[in-house]
Amino acid sequence: MEGILAIWQRDVIKFLRDRARLFGSFSMPILFLLIFGGGLSGTMEGLISETVPEESDFQYIQFVFPGIVAMTLLMTSVFSSLSIIEDRDFGYMKEILVSPVLRVSIAVGKMLGASTVACIQGIMMFLLIPFLGISYPLASMIQVIPFMFLLACALSSVGLLIASFLKSTQGFQLIVQLLVMPMVFLSGALFPVNNMPGWMDVVVKINPVTYGVDIMKKVMIDTGSLSPVIREAMGLNLTLFGRSITVFEEVLFMLTFTIILVLLATLSFRRSNA
Repeated sequence: MEGILAIWQRDVIKFLRDRARLFGSFSMPILFLLIFGGGLSGTMEGLISETVPEESDFQYIQFVFPGIVAMTLLMTSVFSSLSIIEDRDFGYMKEILVSPVLRVSIAVGKMLGASTVACIQGIMMFLLIPFLGISYPLASMIQVIPFMFLLACALSSVGLLIASFLKSTQGFQLIVQLLVMPMVFLSGALFPVNNMPGWMDVVVKINPVTYGVDIMKKVMIDTGSLSPVIREAMGLNLTLFGRSITVFEEVLFMLTFTIILVLLATLSFRRSNA
């Protein structure tokens, strides 16, 4: 446990001291927020108003914002694992690997450090809410934080596994860039992902971001109060094999996904020190 806490503390302190990284990682999510929230909001709100006249006060940006927060979690969680390769280059990782610290403790510590950093940045995105002309209940914003942290754990385990196999930062960045955008676009974060082609729907269903985004929207937007037409139009009725997926099942999937990838990363750390 001490090894996990030491690694977690080092990564969090390192992040808080790096102001350029603290604020620089907001650039891409804010850009997407301006493009999808500002550029497409008029079109989507017009379509909803024509389809469901009684829902004329529907705000598309309120639907997009939880997805933008999830995007922030994704990018920060995955790219934070780049520190593993940097630590290996500077010799810090080699010192940890030859120490009595268990390999699984190294993996868990790194995952928790990246997840904490990502969750902090996700929460900081809430500061934009008053400037976007939208509002969410304070209780919902507090309730969604544990789910944000769970999603960050699942995503940081992806970066952890990739970084455990690679030796160069260039290779890591190349692979991550190939993964990040498909994971964002095929998750329902920015637009509905229902009525996808069969093979693409499979990718949507195995994407952990899909379930994290769905939970965040259910908690923050209170989808149960929306009309069935809007829930269907906005892809808020996530189904698997013809049945609706519950929050418990989504949490179980992300937990299982995280555990499997952390175990695989642990095996990779053992191999690198063999």
